[in-house]
Amino acid sequence: MSGERESIDLTDVDFWMLPAAERSAVYEDLRRERPMPFFAEPVLASPVPLPSGPGYYAVARFGDVLEVSRHPEDFCSGKGAISVIDLPPEMLRFFSGIVSSDNPRHARLRRIVSDAFTPRRVSSIEASIVSLAKDTIARVRSAGACDFVAEIAAPIPLAVICDMMGIPASERGTVLRCSNVILSREDPEYFEEGEAPLDALLNAGFELAGLMTELAGHRMSNPADDLTSTLLHSTVDGQSLTEEEVTSFFVELISAGNETIRSALAHGMLALSEYPEEREEWQSNVESVMPTAIEEVLRWSSPINWMRRTVTRDVVLAETKLHEGDKLLLLYGSANRDPDEFQDPDRFDVRRRPNAQVAFGAPGPHYCLGAHLARREIAVTFAELFSAVPDIEVCGPVVRMRSRFVNGIKQLPCEFTPAP
Repeated sequence: MSGERESIDLTDVDFWMLPAAERSAVYEDLRRERPMPFFAEPVLASPVPLPSGPGYYAVARFGDVLEVSRHPEDFCSGKGAISVIDLPPEMLRFFSGIVSSDNPRHARLRRIVSDAFTPRRVSSIEASIVSLAKDTIARVRSAGACDFVAEIAAPIPLAVICDMMGIPASERGTVLRCSNVILSREDPEYFEEGEAPLDALLNAGFELAGLMTELAGHRMSNPADDLTSTLLHSTVDGQSLTEEEVTSFFVELISAGNETIRSALAHGMLALSEYPEEREEWQSNVESVMPTAIEEVLRWSSPINWMRRTVTRDVVLAETKLHEGDKLLLLYGSANRDPDEFQDPDRFDVRRRPNAQVAFGAPGPHYCLGAHLARREIAVTFAELFSAVPDIEVCGPVVRMRSRFVNGIKQLPCEFTPAP
């Protein structure tokens, strides 16, 4: 490995702002020569001093990511799954939902929530998803140009989730703003001048929690046909979710769930512009190519850069001795480009088979509950794009979200033939 590659620091947010090809080259070196590199933890500006953590190992190989994901008894999530640093207790109130919990609490939460994301339930709302996609794209058709993220990729999943939860349309701007703060964490565009990132994160959590607490309180005595009512009134073995657990689930769903689809749509649109032959293949055979194309968009985009696990006992992984309390970051982008699993991994291939991508997490108890819903939203959106604006393509510079956690795109200018 070159000296330049040796100096790469995954803790530095600038690494995550590198072009995709450069990050992929670093991943290749890590998998081959340093599959478990160790890094210092980030230092975040905060008015309340936070103790410096011991650092973390980055898990770069596909097989190792699977090994960790399948063994929660050795690699737990409850000490923090979405943050490298150990969050203060007041922040865990908002960010300790299903993703950041272990059994038995995780099993209880997942059993109650899982009924809301079955293929049957998703099929029941598919007409709504189609309508939202049609209406959203129709609003830009006559203009001949749009910011794909702001006008298509962000509004569709946001509207789907808000509608499912029963959040009124008037609050979607608040939800989008708060979720941007929670997921970016380092992007100054989403903070007030002089505001510490951790303060902004906590304030965004408070705002979303207040919104959901008010709705949950109303739904307890006035249930409606929405997911909030379902969650509050469902029981498993006599147990139901508390209002605080519903609130935490909402913060988790509206941020990570919304962002995964938004980023996948944006990266998929960018890939179609960069690989016109793959676009032609998909667009000429929409229904037959759709299943494999969705998986390739997810593999290619890897919307969430990583999730954290914490070692529960002394174990060996990738010939590295790990001890209780050690932190691991599962690098999904690296796993999704591992040539031991994917042939020619740096090529975008809408007919790729097999494709065991881990954009939703690897198989295991923490595999994404909303994966089926996300796939349907991606499928519906691209089908409508091919139908309504068939010549849409990227026409300007891409602006990426400044974040270690999310592989996000903020701006993606596109153009197309305007429709009457």
